[in-house]
Amino acid sequence: MVTVGHTRQDLVGGLERLHGPVTVVRRCSALAELLAVCQGGLARAAVVAAGSEELTASLVERLQSAGVAVVALADDPAEVSRLRELRAATAATGLEAAELAACIADAVEELGRGGHAGRPSVESRAEAGAAGPDAAAGGPVGDTRAGSITAVWGPTGAPGRSTVAVNLAAEAAAAGREVILVDADTYGASVATMLGLLDESAGIAQACRLADQGLLDAPALLRVAAPVVIRSFQLRVLTGISRSSRWPELRAAALGRVLHRCRELADLTVVDVGFPLESDEELSFDTAAPRRNAAALHTLESADTIYAVGSADSIGVPRLVRGLAELAEAVPGAAPQVLLNKVRPAAVGRSPERQLEEAWERYGPGAPIRAFLPFDPRAADDALAAGSVLLESAPDSGLRRAVAGLVCAPAQHRSRAAGRLATALVRRSR
Repeated sequence: MVTVGHTRQDLVGGLERLHGPVTVVRRCSALAELLAVCQGGLARAAVVAAGSEELTASLVERLQSAGVAVVALADDPAEVSRLRELRAATAATGLEAAELAACIADAVEELGRGGHAGRPSVESRAEAGAAGPDAAAGGPVGDTRAGSITAVWGPTGAPGRSTVAVNLAAEAAAAGREVILVDADTYGASVATMLGLLDESAGIAQACRLADQGLLDAPALLRVAAPVVIRSFQLRVLTGISRSSRWPELRAAALGRVLHRCRELADLTVVDVGFPLESDEELSFDTAAPRRNAAALHTLESADTIYAVGSADSIGVPRLVRGLAELAEAVPGAAPQVLLNKVRPAAVGRSPERQLEEAWERYGPGAPIRAFLPFDPRAADDALAAGSVLLESAPDSGLRRAVAGLVCAPAQHRSRAAGRLATALVRRSR
């Protein structure tokens, strides 16, 4: 056990006098020293007796990944709620030594079972909203997730990930769903530009910063998510980082809390992620350093649906095949749905969809082709120039109709198919 603080000699002495399950192995004066001691394998629990306001989600995650349970002493209800949001166990500052030892033992046992030290009560979205912001900030614990997450990914080479993500979110919002669009691309964020948003503050970075501090409740997320009004509907956008050098601001622990909060607020969260899937530890000697690809990997692991976008040409398809193999290795169990974008006879030949489907069945990795998106540069260019979506600038384009088809539920697909069949039978009878 490790303690922190300059004025808690009574705490250390009380625990040592117990001669029980807790042994004080080091008394640290700063969290940086505490982290170094814990990563050295000297402790199984860290008791933060003072300075709990310096704890962040990233720090708690690093301690827990080292097998160290975190117990913070605090009395202020707001600070206790914040610490629980960070998944740290809490105890009152005046707790007797025996009770504190029991709390430490419980936290270590809970972490050993694969859980986390802090387990605040979880309320439903409606109950949390009625109880106020403090209740709504209960934390990403338990299974209160109502919404789903769709990740839009694709290999290098500009296959059209952002175009698909932006228009997929717009079509879902137009269908009456609450939608949040997240730009988590740490290499080339472009969602803000595509929607005509002049945002240098990077909504996703602000949200991750608040989440890292345990302060991202529902009202805070709504404040940093820019509203975009298109015709008669609205979607919320967490804009991406304005410079690629800001990628350390998108840490996996904080981003995970942002996505969880998005689940609570929206029916659908669409996340545009970058293409690289390498494990960053291979690129750095410091395995505890921030990982640039962690945002994409964590999103893909958390997503309910993964759309893998590839260009339908002799360069894009092989890249997609190799990328899907890398995705299967990086995110075991992922079941991506393939979108072949920019389909055109000039690149494939006559009957491009049929030829692509035959080639995919022969050489593809087994992932199904969900849709073929036609090459429509004029519609895409008009939308980009106007800072709008296809639904607004080119509602009758083939590309817009293809993206809209991704939003339809299976029942709607069956209904439309039945309608086409009925129409065909009537025409034949005539």
